Amino acid sequence: MDDQPLTDSGNADPRGARSPDADRDQVRSDDATPGRRFSKVTAALLGVALVVIGLDLLTKTIAVATLDPQRPIEIIGDVVTLRLVRNSGAAFSLASGYTWVLTVIALIVVAVIIRYSSRLRSWGWAIGLALVLGGAIGNLIDRIFRAPEPLQGHVVDFVSVGWWPVFNVADSAVVCGAILLVALSALGFDYDGSRTGWAARRDRHPDDTGSTGSTGSTDKTDGNEDGGSTHA
Repeated sequence: MDDQPLTDSGNADPRGARSPDADRDQVRSDDATPGRRFSKVTAALLGVALVVIGLDLLTKTIAVATLDPQRPIEIIGDVVTLRLVRNSGAAFSLASGYTWVLTVIALIVVAVIIRYSSRLRSWGWAIGLALVLGGAIGNLIDRIFRAPEPLQGHVVDFVSVGWWPVFNVADSAVVCGAILLVALSALGFDYDGSRTGWAARRDRHPDDTGSTGSTGSTDKTDGNEDGGSTHA
């Protein structure tokens, strides 16, 4: 009795067999699950990316309006300062002088992430790619619309920490997203929801333990039943 599946009383057959209506309902339910998961993961990716873009634009607008390039504002001595810098290079002032190349690369990155976002089945990958996407678009907006000319605009950087190059919110999002994606890949969490390596071994261990415990319990029950019959 304990091993019998639960059925909906409304669709149950009096003779104990599943009705065709119940089977069709189960198929429709199973088919709808991937679509719902896709919608939620994609919505999460776009939502996080939009938040990053909004924060990046807001902080850059405030920095341009309030900071004097010649007068940095000290937050923690001279270790953490707000320093307005116009950057023609990549994140953290790298590759200066190749603005148009970086613009093309950023466009390709954005297009690839959006193109393959429908294949995502992992929340971690969705968040990591969202951070990279939001950061890439944030700096891309600067390169397209800011001076000195379209597609070669200089990115606004304003946060300086120690010896680290001056950066902005978009730079931070790209780096954090990339670190998260590398960590997920190294641990075996794949973008499609499958798991390999350490992640697969971690998931397999509780199942093995549960199976062993279940087998042991069954053997014990059988033994009691046999013993009871013998005694009777």
